[in-house]
Amino acid sequence: MRKYALEVVSSLKWILKVVRGFLWRSRKALLLIVLGLLLNVVPAKLAIFFGIPLFLDCLGTVLTAMLGGYLPAVIVGFGVNAINGIAEPVAMYYGVLSIFIAVVATFLFRRGFFKSIWKLLVLILIFAMIGGGIGSIFTYALYGFNFGEGISAPFAIAFHDLMHWDRFTSQLCADVVIDVFDKSVIVLLSALIYHFIPNHVKEYLSEVNFARGNSAEKASFSNSLLNKVVLMVIVAEVLLGGLAGIIGLFLYRDNSINNYISTARGVTESALIAIDAERVDEYIVRGHEADGYDRIKRILEQIRKSFPHTKYLYVYKIMEDGCHVVFDLDVDGEAGGEPGSVLEFDPSFLPYLPKLLNGEEIEPIISDDQFGWLLTVYKPLRNAAGKTVAYVAADVSMESIVRDEAMFFIKLLSLFFGLSIIIMMIVFELMKRGIVIPVNKMSYAAQKIAGATMRANYALDMGFDLDLSRMRNSVNDVASLGIKSKDEIGQLYDYFNAMTDDTFNFIQKVHDQNLRIQRMQEVIIMEFAEMVEARDKCTGDHIKKTAQYVEAIAKELQSEGKFRGILTDAYIHKLKQAAPLHDIGKIAVSDLILNKNGKLTDEEFAIMKNHTTEGGKILQKIVDDAKGAFDADYLNESIEMACYHHEKWDGSGYPNRLKGEEIPLSARIMAVADVFDALIAERVYKKGFSYEKAMAIIMEGAGSHFDPVVVEAFTHISKSLYDARTKLSSEENPAK
Repeated sequence: MRKYALEVVSSLKWILKVVRGFLWRSRKALLLIVLGLLLNVVPAKLAIFFGIPLFLDCLGTVLTAMLGGYLPAVIVGFGVNAINGIAEPVAMYYGVLSIFIAVVATFLFRRGFFKSIWKLLVLILIFAMIGGGIGSIFTYALYGFNFGEGISAPFAIAFHDLMHWDRFTSQLCADVVIDVFDKSVIVLLSALIYHFIPNHVKEYLSEVNFARGNSAEKASFSNSLLNKVVLMVIVAEVLLGGLAGIIGLFLYRDNSINNYISTARGVTESALIAIDAERVDEYIVRGHEADGYDRIKRILEQIRKSFPHTKYLYVYKIMEDGCHVVFDLDVDGEAGGEPGSVLEFDPSFLPYLPKLLNGEEIEPIISDDQFGWLLTVYKPLRNAAGKTVAYVAADVSMESIVRDEAMFFIKLLSLFFGLSIIIMMIVFELMKRGIVIPVNKMSYAAQKIAGATMRANYALDMGFDLDLSRMRNSVNDVASLGIKSKDEIGQLYDYFNAMTDDTFNFIQKVHDQNLRIQRMQEVIIMEFAEMVEARDKCTGDHIKKTAQYVEAIAKELQSEGKFRGILTDAYIHKLKQAAPLHDIGKIAVSDLILNKNGKLTDEEFAIMKNHTTEGGKILQKIVDDAKGAFDADYLNESIEMACYHHEKWDGSGYPNRLKGEEIPLSARIMAVADVFDALIAERVYKKGFSYEKAMAIIMEGAGSHFDPVVVEAFTHISKSLYDARTKLSSEENPAK
């Protein structure tokens, strides 16, 4: 127990320490906010006390925006409404307008709108449209215009009487006019006070304005990740606000309908007490002549007036031929039905007619017909024997729900967005201080490091002497940033700092090692290709020969001017490097199939064909796993060769049945080289074809199996390639 108590005490001490640290770091912002609130409240109270026809309730908001930026200004703007809301709760709903003024004041101040007379006039008009125009419409949406009341009353009456405008337009224009005077005084006073504030005071408060910083930070803000975060949060807030409003609206409507149902039930239950169920038929037949009929009708009138929103109250006897009127009260000069008259069934009640004819209770009904949008509650009037002799019905008007919902929705959204904007501002500023500024500093330092590294690499490539002084200065700049946070940003800075130092210390070694590693990897891949090819006992030096043929065909095409823009010297070199890897997919084929002495079955051939796609996958994985670790562009060509060297010009090949120029050029060249070598090479199951027979097959396949352009170029060099191969084979095997 003692252990837990000590842990609680320790936690409380830590919380107090954090709060104390926050208050100490935020002391300037808190001081500015307090002064801003005083400048909002005191002049407004003085204006009321001396009867000055001005509001003067956002002087502190504008001045705080000039000195401290968005967050303090928003807090001050909404704070004055929160303070006024203690005595007058309706003031809270106007807090969102004060926030708009705070945001606009900050935005326009930073763009120099307080330094020019003409821009000041624009600023005054904008403020007047927010406070007077939007505020007036806001008031109308909530409560309707109180024409001829308040500070703007003389102007509203003058516009109405002299200009013959309607009351809405007159009141709106009057509110804007009075707000122009009010905002003129506020803007001029703010500019005057700001001008006479000593510079050292402005500097003292400069840390409150989070937008200030060095040039690198300001430049980076234009494309900052904070902009994306701001956009995402704003979208989220709008969506959440709309969702909250819709949910609240539905809940409010359900609650209102339940209240209306309770009201209607109260009306019908009260009416049931006043009516003698045993005399219903007498009331229908005799009407007003029946003893006590008029007295009951007056009681029903009193009941209807006692319950708000009740529009109609009536008593009907439901029969097969219609509704027989027992009582039907007059409404707003509209005469009710006479006793004994029969009314047709309303279409909206037809589904409930069987129950009504049986004298059963039914659920409340909402209908929208010629009588309006109504909620109807039916209560059975039963006699002493328990039989339903009539129904007492109350219709409650639903139209007021729309007005109430609109007022509720506006109040909900104004409070939601007012408070959420403050929360967003706090989150933005914390993110800016805790994430964006440190990341921007590191980004700026990284740019300098990258530039120095590029210059060092260039010097190494060109054989120049390395001048590491600028790079050392950049590394020192990183170390001097002094980011001390203990979160991921702090860890990132620590690793970044260590990385830049390592980069400086090992840049020469890394450069040399990259060259050696690149060469080593190329050799390993080539050896791997030869090892895979060696599994096929029939192919011999197939990969070397096809590589020679591919290079020779490509150079011949280049010399003949074919495929200009593609067959460059660099591309041909890549083809030669890539060619040995074209059959690397055979590693996935069983030795039993690969070295079978005889013709393959259909199933075996289907497996053999998979070596194209398997080869592409293997090479693609090499490229993906390398992730740019070395420069091996030729691997992209080798992927194309491996995948498509068995495709045919007419589209009958495999694996994808490509046709014509859909087949990559590298694969079209390899197809000729691969088949030619297979034809003239000796296998355990066949002797090599003669040059003439091999070329006859190649030329026969031009336009069907092979690209005819490639075949034509190959015919110009094929004899020399064949002779060179034959000569080499004789030298290596003199016994033959």
